[in-house]
Order: sequence, then C-alpha cells, then structure tokens
Amino acid sequence: MLSFEENQKKTGSGGTQEAAVTKLPRDSETKENQAAGRRLTWWKILLTAAVFVLLLCGLDLALYPCTFMRNDIHAISTTQYDDIIVGTSHGKMGIDPDSMEGITGRSAHNACVGGEYAIDVYYMTRLAIEKQNPTRIIYEVSPGYIVTEKEEGNNYLLFYHEFPLSLAKVEYFFDAIAETNFRTLLFPWYEYSLSYELPMVAETLTRKLTGDYSVESLKSDSQEYHESGFIERYPVDTSTLQLSEDTAVFTESAVVDENMEYIEKTIDLCAENEIEFVAVITPIPAAALGTWWDNYMEAYDYLESFFAEKGVACLNFNTDYYFEFSHEIEDYTDYDGHMNGDAAREFSKVLANLL
Repeated sequence: MLSFEENQKKTGSGGTQEAAVTKLPRDSETKENQAAGRRLTWWKILLTAAVFVLLLCGLDLALYPCTFMRNDIHAISTTQYDDIIVGTSHGKMGIDPDSMEGITGRSAHNACVGGEYAIDVYYMTRLAIEKQNPTRIIYEVSPGYIVTEKEEGNNYLLFYHEFPLSLAKVEYFFDAIAETNFRTLLFPWYEYSLSYELPMVAETLTRKLTGDYSVESLKSDSQEYHESGFIERYPVDTSTLQLSEDTAVFTESAVVDENMEYIEKTIDLCAENEIEFVAVITPIPAAALGTWWDNYMEAYDYLESFFAEKGVACLNFNTDYYFEFSHEIEDYTDYDGHMNGDAAREFSKVLANLL
C-alpha cells in the first residue's frame, strides 16, 4: 500500500503530465495564429504598395503631358535612321532633317532640345544603338551647356521619362536620376502646372492609351513641331529684340568636367560601334558674336581643340565656316542664335552639303 505522500506524488506527477499534454496543442495553435497574422500583415503591406504604385502610374498617365520629346524618343527607338541629331535648342530650331535629306539622301531625326546636356546625349545615343542602328551622330554643341550643370526640374526627366524599357534606361537611372530629389522619381508630373494640365487630362490619356504620336497639338502661336523632330519658329519683329547680358558666359575655368567626360564617352561609343560622329556649332547673329567676342573665341578655341584631339570633325559656323551662312539678325528670332523656320531650312541645306 502506498503512503499518503507517495500517492500525492504519483497524483501530482500524473496531473503535471496531463497538463503538459493539454498545453502542447495550445502552443501549436498560438504559433499558427502568429504565423497567419504575419502572413496577413505582409499581404496588407504588399496590397498597400500595389495600390500606391497603381495610383502613381495612373497619375503619371493622366497628368504627365505628351511632350515633343515623347515623339522624339519613340522615333529614335522604333525607326531606323541614318543620322540622329542631338544637342540643344539651337539644333532643335536650326536643323531640319527633311531639308537635309533632300540633299544627302539620308534619313534623319532631330532629337535636340533645350536642357539636353552631354549625359542625356550619351544615353540617347546608347538607346538608339540598342534599339536601332544609326550610322552617324550629329552633335550640335552649345558653349553654355559646357559650363553649367544640369538642374532639377521638369527638364530633368524630360528624356528619361520617355525611354522604353532598356539597358540604357537602367544605367541612365543610376548615373543621372537616382541622386535627384525623390519627388522627381515618384511624382514626375509635379513640376508641371496642374491648372494647365488638368484640362488636358482626357486628351493626354487618349493619346497615351491609343499610342497616338500625331503632332497637331504640338503647335503654338510662335512655333510648331514637325514629325522629323525639327521645331520651326515663326519670324519675329527683330527691331524689338535686345542683346541679353548672359548670351555668352563661357570661360575655360568654368568648364564642368562631367559635361566633357560625357561628350568624350559619346565619341568613344560611336567609335566602338563604327558610327560617324560630327560636332556642329550653329551660327549666331554677328551683333552678339561681336559684343562677346572674347568669350566666344575662348569657347570655340577650347571646343575645336578638344574635337581635334579626339579626331572628329567640328563644323563651326562662327569661325572656319563663318561665311557659309547668314549672321544677320533678320534670320533669327533672338540674339542667342535661334533661327526662324525659313533660315533653318536654308542652313540645313548648307550643313547637308558640307556633310
């Protein structure tokens, strides 16, 4: 017979074992509930992120305007051209591919625009090579873009935003875009005036969803965009024009190294792919050239020496080729050198013959 104490121990031991047995399922159930809770949390996070991304994409689709750069990037990434013209607004409004083609017999597209820096030119050239097979890059070079840095604003995404999915776009992102204000990436439309763009939402959505790249809407009272990428500026009353003090700001000490590095990279890229590279410096009115003669001559000496060292042609219409085209203000719309449409077509013929 067991003693009272032994009986209590046995009973207590049995009770403990029973408790342990009944406790295990509860621990397992708790762990399963916790795991389910974590999975639910992750699904909520993923769903929230997906909704956020869809919202941003929708706003981008509706509010980011259909710029002419949308047409340009689409053209150079989907159509085979012999010549692709890159550079600044001087090239955009001074070089007409249609006028050139009538002489050279070579197809061309003008992808110049104000705010297009050397880094943009490099990646646009990369894109063109990746998607098509151009045989010549014509680079219109403006001295002012050598001594200034690319600024944040709607022009910062003007080119990158329109790039199709490509290796060039990925590298472009890390080289130029990733370091900008985060709003530039998440809210690309924020630099545009909503009061201006809101009435355009329906048209913008329609054009993007239908793949409409027509040019009818890319026209204003002062200029119009052509399918070739050329922007024709209408003549102005030149008697009202005034010289601006900041027309020429070049000094060699102010050269931004990154700008020259990317011009050099573009030249090397063309050489690697057996693509001809030609630099062009468009003419400017004689009054502006004479007023800031020292600045301009310093700029031209620097650029011509650079291109000579790289072994590529440089057609400078303010020095060696000065007498090939007019420098009268009547052929321009400002003293900075933006030509009117008729002058641009004539200049393009001159350029085509030299090329």
